[in-house]
Amino acid sequence: MSAIEYWLWLSTSAKLSPRAKAVLLAYYGSPEAMYQAPEGEITRLLGNRSEGAETLERRDLSSAMRIIDICDSQGIDVISIQDAEYPVRLKNIYAPPSVIYVKGKLPKLDEEAAIAVIGTRNASPYGTKMGLKLGFEIAKCGAVVISGLTKGIDAAGAEGALLADGKCVGVLGVPHEMSKGKLSEELAVRGALVSEYPPGAGTCRQYFRARNRISAGLSVGVVVVEAPLKSGTKLFVDEAVEQGKEIFVVPGNADNENCAGSNAMLKDGAKPVTDGWDIMSEFEKLFPEKVKKVRAELPTLMEKPSQGEETKTVKPKNNTKKVIDKPESTEYIDLKTQLESLSQTQINIVSVMDSAAMQVDEIIERTGLSPAKVLADLTILQLKGYVSQQSGKRFTLNIKRSEDS
Repeated sequence: MSAIEYWLWLSTSAKLSPRAKAVLLAYYGSPEAMYQAPEGEITRLLGNRSEGAETLERRDLSSAMRIIDICDSQGIDVISIQDAEYPVRLKNIYAPPSVIYVKGKLPKLDEEAAIAVIGTRNASPYGTKMGLKLGFEIAKCGAVVISGLTKGIDAAGAEGALLADGKCVGVLGVPHEMSKGKLSEELAVRGALVSEYPPGAGTCRQYFRARNRISAGLSVGVVVVEAPLKSGTKLFVDEAVEQGKEIFVVPGNADNENCAGSNAMLKDGAKPVTDGWDIMSEFEKLFPEKVKKVRAELPTLMEKPSQGEETKTVKPKNNTKKVIDKPESTEYIDLKTQLESLSQTQINIVSVMDSAAMQVDEIIERTGLSPAKVLADLTILQLKGYVSQQSGKRFTLNIKRSEDS
């Protein structure tokens, strides 16, 4: 029997406080030695901290074995704090999780300049644009973007990193099965999703605040884009400051409530930034083999309509065609102009999409590319507006083919 069962046995004892677990681990050295302890010894050691000890005293591994089976079926790696894959940065925070659950490939974060991109859920169009821009530029400069994946700034930062073909790690405040949406799906393929909650753990408000310590712990710096005075972003920054992380803030309008909190952070000593290199230049000497100054322009994207608005296509550079509104149909992108910005792999994908709502398996078969590569480039094509996704992993091309093409 491997040691992971014992780590799960310890970590899923919900009533046991992080301090109580720390006391037990300091005494026994490992969960396995704890499991082998004489009956009643765990309770005596904890004394007045014995709430939850009765669960451990039962020595029941059935729940741990169920979690392992579920994780195997869902493609989730279970990593204990004792494993080499567990980031040292995370070990150094207060109350590090005994076990983390990972989908995808977790980078060796101790060797990376990882930056958390955070801000309000109710982002303005400018805030969303800046979150996307910073995520893109940070990734292009060689850093890893850390994101909570919540709507608004966090999601924009992750999307920017994906547009840059960069590394991104999403930190969840829920178990993996409760994380929905295209962004989570894509990170599970191209990056990594991390949760400290086992399958079936459900959710509660405290989970999302607890997530802050993990996101901050994985990072070397945090950049804030739009934060009201009272917000979860402020709590995140407080946690990051306690951990000794560098804090960066995008200045906002003085009369904008969305920026009142972030502007206050600037008064408290956070460094003002307007682009990715403003942040990454601070870490160039610490990560000389990773961080490089790169000036790259964010690709032109399709505008996302706000509620009640008609869909409009952003007019690309060097294209003098009039933008046309089509309230009840998909807008199409001029073929010859737009294909110039695609990679050869993306062109291959576009070229085989000759019908609406094509299954991803058919696209993979026609291109001869790996599933991971096709999913990765389909996401980039979606973000750029070339492709739209329907239910059931079906994709439709938004490029209008002329008779000559």
